[in-house]
Amino acid sequence: MTLDGPDRLQPADGSAPRALAGGTADFLSGEWDLARRISDHRTGQVGTFRGTASYRPSAESGSGRTLAYTESGELRLGGRRGPASRSLLVVDAGDGTADIRFADGREFYRLDLRSGTCAAEHPCRADLYNVTVTRLSPDCYAETWRVTGPAKDYELRTTYTRSGRASVDSIARTGGDR
Repeated sequence: MTLDGPDRLQPADGSAPRALAGGTADFLSGEWDLARRISDHRTGQVGTFRGTASYRPSAESGSGRTLAYTESGELRLGGRRGPASRSLLVVDAGDGTADIRFADGREFYRLDLRSGTCAAEHPCRADLYNVTVTRLSPDCYAETWRVTGPAKDYELRTTYTRSGRASVDSIARTGGDR
């Protein structure tokens, strides 16, 4: 992988990622290491989050296939340093896409990684969450969130690497103590 500009990774040969065999939920399923860089444009603070994420079959599957996404690790932002976590649900839509939902089941956004890249947005009251997710290889993907609104102005850049594969740092410098 090589850096293509300040925030995008591309395959080393310059090609687009190959078509996804199976669907988005199949690609995501499993264990991941992650590194996130946080840029708060209002305060000027830059932080990091390093940890692990997993997409495992959920007991909430009902009539379709649902994966429980859990993320945990260490957050460093401003004077704060400590554990952080979040949970989501990934519902296989049956057409190769997946509905990303909050842990309580509320809709968040639709994710489609079949072509390699997906952009989506989620309005939340007066704030707008824009995400771009790019499949970089069978074992790596990147996610960039840009959040704006009356009280929010930040960007999150995350690289996910399948656990047991090349380290996140060797693929991209999305975080770390700089």
